[in-house]
Amino acid sequence: MLFFNHALVVAGLFGGALSAVEWSKDQWDAIIVGAGPAGIIVASRLAEAGLKTLLLEGGGVSYRVTGGDLDARRPSWLAGTNLTRVDVPGLYSSIFGDGGNLICQGVVNAYGGCTIGGSSAINAGLFFEPPASDWDLYFPEGWKSTDMDAAIQRLYASQPSTNLTSQNGVRYLQSGHDAARKWLVDGLGYKDVDINAQADDKTKVFGHPIYDYSNGQRGGPVTTYLQTALQHEKFHLESSTQVLRVERNGDHATGVIAMVNGAETFVALTPTGRVISSGGALQSPGLLMHSGIGDPATITSLQAAGKLSRNLTSNDWINSTSIGAGLFDNPNTFIELQGPTIEAYNYVYDNPPATDKDLYLGSRSGPYATAGQTSHHYWLYLTIDTHPISPLYDQRHSPPLSSTHTQHNSFTHTTIFPRKHILTFILPVQGTIGPAGYSGFTSNTTITLNIYGTSGLLSSGRVLLDNNFIPGSSGDVYYSNPRDAHDISTFIYEIFQGLPGSGLTPLNIPQTATREEIETYITTWSPYARGQVSHWSSSCRIGACVDADTKVLGMSNLHVVDASIVAPLTVNPQFGVMAAAEKASERILALMGRCIGGVCANANATARVHD
Repeated sequence: MLFFNHALVVAGLFGGALSAVEWSKDQWDAIIVGAGPAGIIVASRLAEAGLKTLLLEGGGVSYRVTGGDLDARRPSWLAGTNLTRVDVPGLYSSIFGDGGNLICQGVVNAYGGCTIGGSSAINAGLFFEPPASDWDLYFPEGWKSTDMDAAIQRLYASQPSTNLTSQNGVRYLQSGHDAARKWLVDGLGYKDVDINAQADDKTKVFGHPIYDYSNGQRGGPVTTYLQTALQHEKFHLESSTQVLRVERNGDHATGVIAMVNGAETFVALTPTGRVISSGGALQSPGLLMHSGIGDPATITSLQAAGKLSRNLTSNDWINSTSIGAGLFDNPNTFIELQGPTIEAYNYVYDNPPATDKDLYLGSRSGPYATAGQTSHHYWLYLTIDTHPISPLYDQRHSPPLSSTHTQHNSFTHTTIFPRKHILTFILPVQGTIGPAGYSGFTSNTTITLNIYGTSGLLSSGRVLLDNNFIPGSSGDVYYSNPRDAHDISTFIYEIFQGLPGSGLTPLNIPQTATREEIETYITTWSPYARGQVSHWSSSCRIGACVDADTKVLGMSNLHVVDASIVAPLTVNPQFGVMAAAEKASERILALMGRCIGGVCANANATARVHD
């Protein structure tokens, strides 16, 4: 990976950029590691509160507003505009084929964004508010739905979103949406809803997808929160600067070791400063491990390879197997559907149809004003089962049933004894309709239904370091609990019963397949099943890895704020991660005696301060 210093062009509008010597030799009230959606929000809120804030990103430029050579990051038809491939929603899928310098090559063993904006700069930009039940079922006290209300309202106030992306007010590529609506709404009784306006209703609902776009271009925190942060004199963003580890004196972080101009460089905190890791659900656990926090076997290997701080002895290790545990991703299945009314649409990177190109360049309208998803639906499935309660399940779904405590370097770790209990499970499944077929099924009358299980799943894995100490996922993330495959296949089987008369025919799974045959299909690798969705989350859970203030257990001033602390959600994770970052900012600032807009948090409650 190349290491060089890059200051945003827009930073020059707000007091100028600091040289490498200036920023790396200074002391900071807050060092945020990772300029993804969570890191940007935390950095913006801390800078807004007057803290001297440093945001470090290992990747480089992305959106046009991040500066750099625009022509190196776009097709020729965008020449002469203020757009890169990142800014144009319809070019999002091209990143899968050629990620360029946007993705995490050699940084994590998974697909993800390593650039300013993180994965929010490379994903589709789907922006669904989680139902209140997600916060109430899967999050601890202080993070329930009522606790999240103010954070969610701040997010809505800061981040525009829409279900109509084309600026001329026309919905394009609707043949798949209309066919799916006939199948699900007319045939199976789903409700057609405004998905975010009715965020709490996830039982057999259908609607247009919500995107965090603005004015026909990709939005996200780079275009909103980061621009606000750059207006604060005490804020600095440094990209193409990889952080290797957190330096600490016992339980107190003193700063970070970052690669600056190719050399390992110590960047210091003020005596009361804090480090916030926001690298994502794979990188944040990896950073903790490289900082002597994690599974003792992993830390031992890192020490033997000379990857730990030379100042860190084994007595300083914080041994916790909760670091990296519970890693979650949505298991997905592509179902290829064909119908006589379908008009498939394939996005072209280099040479779009002239009409579509002109529509987009002239008025930010047409197919290229969207990533292509045309409809979204949810199905809530209730099942009663006798299940052996595991530590992970108990942590996600209910208060501890019985436990014992073991002391690890000044913090308590809870182990739950397995036992059987009759429980009612809630398993949401969601589906998204894309505009074209996939892999072996790409006719002009084929679309793709992407099905994946969400918050109620029981399978999870953990973050592991490979032989080069690069973080990735274990092999048991998907379908390691057989109930997940049973319930997802049940969903597919049930919606297939509505296919006759819909005008749609499934191509890769027979419409007459039994539930058992569907289960076998979705759990067997193919181009259509068991792929990584890369919605990584839940690998540093609140209560096991961090406390309710997002502070790493065993540390006094080291936090994790990103998808790692977010439990599996009913919806795509981006909205939830951003809302969690808003809430975490509130709680971190409270520890430092500060507030957000008059809202102050403590470990037990959220209160409004009246001026």
